[in-house]
Amino acid sequence: MKYLYLYALVLLTIVTVSCKKPYNPKLPSLQSNYLVVEGVINSGQDSTVIRLSRTVALTESIKAIPEQNAQLTIESDQNATYPLQELGNGTYVSYSLNLPVSNKYRLHIRTQSGKEYMSDYESVKNTPAIDSIGFIQQPNGIQLYVNTHDPNNDTRYYRWDYAETWNFHAKYQAGYITNGTELVSRTEAQQIYTCFANHFSNDIVLASSAKLINDVIYQNPLTQVSSTSEKLETKYSILVKQYALTKEEYSFWQNLKKNTEQLGSIFDAQPSEVPGNIHCITDPSEPVLGYVGVTNIQQKRVFISKDQLPQTWTAAYPYQCDLDSMFLHSFTGQNQVASFLIPLGSTQFAIAPFTDRRGTLLGYLATGAQCADCTIRGTTTIPSFWK
Repeated sequence: MKYLYLYALVLLTIVTVSCKKPYNPKLPSLQSNYLVVEGVINSGQDSTVIRLSRTVALTESIKAIPEQNAQLTIESDQNATYPLQELGNGTYVSYSLNLPVSNKYRLHIRTQSGKEYMSDYESVKNTPAIDSIGFIQQPNGIQLYVNTHDPNNDTRYYRWDYAETWNFHAKYQAGYITNGTELVSRTEAQQIYTCFANHFSNDIVLASSAKLINDVIYQNPLTQVSSTSEKLETKYSILVKQYALTKEEYSFWQNLKKNTEQLGSIFDAQPSEVPGNIHCITDPSEPVLGYVGVTNIQQKRVFISKDQLPQTWTAAYPYQCDLDSMFLHSFTGQNQVASFLIPLGSTQFAIAPFTDRRGTLLGYLATGAQCADCTIRGTTTIPSFWK
């Protein structure tokens, strides 16, 4: 996740800026290649997904290197083992474990190089259901929030992440497509006007009721969506996952949030060590980034339609778009349709034909791919959960 990568950067450098003149300190040559472990052991019916990666030096253009070909096993304190399968790109999964809640569990990692890592044994922390997800209308958009509670007053510490999905349109609808010889009408399967896009949260959302009499979380902020965002153009959906945390796990995420999201001015928290529960058994002095908890993840999805929002809210298109006239016979004698619209691989898309007063075809209105092809920023495949 983004915040673990950011924390790795905090470990590697501190940038100092003077108020009078620029100060460029010499950065020490610090070791990178630390293991980053992301994920939760899901004790319930859903999958357990663990992602492994390695940190890189500040001078590198990539953010992290996936740790591949590792062997991952979930182990119980009763000597039961549950192997994870590698999906590729540093992702490992185990499906529907349904772990006995009376046992404790840890994650055991053996890398391709032979190094071993283990998390501490953790008890299963029961996650209560999400009560509701809603939004508050604001002048410039909406604020989404989550409500939950534990009637047994046992949870107290919570974390959430979310996945957003929305339906949007290209600026113009391209009614025609080239077959290499001529322009023909697009079929339904060839449409590129309506698409779906996704975004996965990369901020840390936490809440605690430890100082309250009742274990209730009310309208805890999740994320904001601008009134001009394409997310609200037609229909928007958010899938929220809720995790119950131990006090120690909550402290880990709270410190990580301070180190990655609340730095930048003299009034912000200073960088601090974020101890996790994962250790290198082969080399105990080697830092490892991450905290692997054990809980049954709860989730809930909601939809927000355009008709639930002010009709005056209008999505801002991300590109400057214009329509050009492509003539069959231009004033220069060039057949612009044949030159720019018919060749396969053309970056210009035919929107609609135009004619003279007698109905004679003169050419086509056209625009660039970014203004007519929604698949540049999304997919035409309708999600299975969409309604």
